[in-house]
Amino acid sequence: MAAELCLEIVVFVAVLRGGGIFSGEGSRDLGDPKRESLKVSSQRAVLAGVFHPDDGFDRTNALDELKGLVHTAGVEVVGELVQFRETPTPSTCIGSGKLEELKQMILATEAQMVIFDNNLSPSQGRALEQALEKPIVDRSEVILDIFATHARTTEAMLQVELAQLMYYRTRLKRMWTHLERVGGGGTGGLGAGRGPGEKQLETDRRLIDRRIAELKSRLHDVEERRSRTVSLRREQPTVSLVGYTNAGKSTLMRALTGADVLVEDKLFATLDTRTRRWHVAAFGDVLLSDTVGFVRNLPHHLVASFRSTLEEAQHADLLLHVVDASSPEAERQIRTVYEVLQEIGIEATNVLLVLNKVDRVQDQSFVDVLRRRYGDTVTISAAQGLGLDRLHEVVGLRLSGGFVEAEIETGVGNGRLFAWLTQHAAEHSRTYIDDAASRVKIACRLPKQAVGSMPQEDAVVRLTS
Repeated sequence: MAAELCLEIVVFVAVLRGGGIFSGEGSRDLGDPKRESLKVSSQRAVLAGVFHPDDGFDRTNALDELKGLVHTAGVEVVGELVQFRETPTPSTCIGSGKLEELKQMILATEAQMVIFDNNLSPSQGRALEQALEKPIVDRSEVILDIFATHARTTEAMLQVELAQLMYYRTRLKRMWTHLERVGGGGTGGLGAGRGPGEKQLETDRRLIDRRIAELKSRLHDVEERRSRTVSLRREQPTVSLVGYTNAGKSTLMRALTGADVLVEDKLFATLDTRTRRWHVAAFGDVLLSDTVGFVRNLPHHLVASFRSTLEEAQHADLLLHVVDASSPEAERQIRTVYEVLQEIGIEATNVLLVLNKVDRVQDQSFVDVLRRRYGDTVTISAAQGLGLDRLHEVVGLRLSGGFVEAEIETGVGNGRLFAWLTQHAAEHSRTYIDDAASRVKIACRLPKQAVGSMPQEDAVVRLTS
């Protein structure tokens, strides 16, 4: 019996790791008949959400982002329900009147599940499933499952699995309500009165805790390797693309570098940081990194898990904050990105706002408002190639502030200096200055912070800017 229970939870953990409610490749054996074989990629769903009156949403657009998320997951949306409240109802999130309205909507549309735009507590999820007799999925669960579907590298898979397990650990009780509470003997003492559901719950938690510890250890090793890789690039100019999901970061990276990166009109198409060489006109080569997109109410477990992936952005000389200027939610998305950057410890001190997709903007005055409000901006269309010359120019000017131009005269046998220049400098030219070719003048660009560590023996250094 113990072996069977262990096998059952291993399968449960494997499903959490390898697929999920949106993958279509398996199902979570949740026991409760309402939640067996939960594959929403082919399911009809009603969307619901509770919003604060001051959030700035209205009934026509409040669920737009959730619709984009579930569209990525392949859900058929058959109904929508929105409620504005100062605070969600503690027991069921939505009020009793809206709960009855939701029941009627489910019946009328023959919906198979309900997806909430809120992050529900475990007790709210249980109460809603009991009241509606349909599977309930919340916003975090949607995002986690999309991440699980799109994870490609080992690191991304580890990060997503860790976030999933931390999320589901607090919801295990909801998954074992089908096991009756059968008494443990009636004689009292430790464990008396505990049924198979409670015993299975303890087994699940122990196994999940063990797996969480293992994942954190493996991710720590990955983080150390990434830190070493990033530190080796510190002396090279680095630029990172950040922004809301589906703002066009990957399209821009392809336009600037020619890199063969995935470009899809889907939320969270990119999960892994990719770095490519970009030649910035009038400046030189830099390293350009594309990072995972952000979204409002990003699950905290997911933010924590992907912190190492965003280390490229932490150490970048310049952040290009890419914004979908054609989105009516552009300002809200800009605020969300800055909030997430702050949450993961990135000080957005050197940021250039890049207003993308201007070819899709219907009202140019909206872009003008963004430019006035945020000051230093560049407007582009990465897909059409518009404004990229101006972007090169502005990026070159921004990066130049952290570098100096230099002319260095030395002997041709100064191997120590040449090795240092290979690691730190962007060389422009090399000219021999005597007939014997024993002396050479090197024109180059140097990081300001590295100038002090340059070997000075047999070297004449002149900073030209």
